[in-house]
Amino acid sequence: MKPISRISFEGQVGLVTGAAGGLGLAYSRLLAQRGAHVVMHDVGAGTDGRGADPQRILRSVEVLQGQGLPVQAASGPIDHRAGCHALVQDLLQQHGRIDFLIHNAGWVGYQLLEAIEDEALEQMLCLAAKTPLWLAQAAWPAMREAGGGRIVITTSDRALYPQYVQRGLSAYAMGKLAALGLVNVLALEGAEHGIVVNAVSPVAKTRMWGVEGEPDELHPDAVAHGVAYLASQRCLQGGWVLRASNGQFHALRVQDAEHVAYPRDLRAVSADSIESVALQWPAIARASVDVRS
Repeated sequence: MKPISRISFEGQVGLVTGAAGGLGLAYSRLLAQRGAHVVMHDVGAGTDGRGADPQRILRSVEVLQGQGLPVQAASGPIDHRAGCHALVQDLLQQHGRIDFLIHNAGWVGYQLLEAIEDEALEQMLCLAAKTPLWLAQAAWPAMREAGGGRIVITTSDRALYPQYVQRGLSAYAMGKLAALGLVNVLALEGAEHGIVVNAVSPVAKTRMWGVEGEPDELHPDAVAHGVAYLASQRCLQGGWVLRASNGQFHALRVQDAEHVAYPRDLRAVSADSIESVALQWPAIARASVDVRS
């Protein structure tokens, strides 16, 4: 493999949400080690996604600052548009630029279908899909004026793959797939401005797994290298989902077959009745399995 020059974030400023521990902390530490000034945001919510404790992010930032890393804390609410815009505007006012935005904040709440209520659903959809939209909206003008930027939004294999879904995660899966739809559109809208938007689907043992402190396996640090790449100027392609786990990375992007004239010619099975669809279902519904070397 041909050697590649070291990727540096010197002179860059970025925002990482959900940064007090786990993945967000690992992202922030690595980016700061490579020279970025990282605004680490965390409201300090409990594992149920509720409450706020600003001391949590302050403690994490203090540790990294003690290692000589250029980081700072932020803890304002990001569950509404005004809060997201205020967070980004504060960053811009202080530093005059935003080079990357990584939305990592999230939580997992298990509720079977019949128990889901509006408040819990809205909370999940807000953090997974609305918050990254508002953050991107706030950062967009500055990135466009600067000629580019990088945005990374978190999705999940628990939503992407039927084989990995779990009971009770309807609201969670809805939010994470909504985030992927957002990434697809922003990747298109950002391309002409040099704004590259991608998703990450990470797996690591963190507080969301009920793990406090350093895990025995599936370390957050083993995911951070891939996310840092997506946040770097070396990453030039948008609209990908980077699956990252255990120091391994696999990027996927759903693309249609060649020569499809959407939506009039799908180059697919023709059927003119319900019975015809039923008869040809084995040919219509064929699982697509990734080929791995």
